[in-house]
Amino acid sequence: MPADFLPTEPTLMVVPWHDPVVDAVGHEVRSTYVELFWLNVLGPSATWALRRLVAGLDRYPLGYELDLGETAHELGLSYSTATSSTFVRALQRCVLFGVAQPITGGLAVRRHLPPVAARHLSRMPERLQHQHHHWAVRTAALQDLERAAALARTGAACRPHPAG
Repeated sequence: MPADFLPTEPTLMVVPWHDPVVDAVGHEVRSTYVELFWLNVLGPSATWALRRLVAGLDRYPLGYELDLGETAHELGLSYSTATSSTFVRALQRCVLFGVAQPITGGLAVRRHLPPVAARHLSRMPERLQHQHHHWAVRTAALQDLERAAALARTGAACRPHPAG
């Protein structure tokens, strides 16, 4: 576990982690994609902790102060400033897998997660790997259709009107 994130105060600041690339192609933290594929990577405690952090950003988009003990208790996890705390380990997993990053006094948290890396996919059960392949193909096809529709609208808007 990363030792570079170990909260020592009873609260920490949670702010959004803005990443234009991941925000454009990623999957919302509470999406089915994250539940199906990132859950296998992060584990259930880290996934629920991440969802809770992002839910706070829905209410306070610029950031907010999180009470660690209260949040851990709400999630049914133990909390202490020791690394053996299940809540601290969940937050450390978020940092370890790049869905959150330490900042002075807190954490910056992604609201969208990138597609799961191939190295993580290769460790998943075969059924999940198969599902992911079909998910990726369907998403690519939908993006192609949306791009084609946008180009068609742009072309139609730019076409000169016939003189009548």
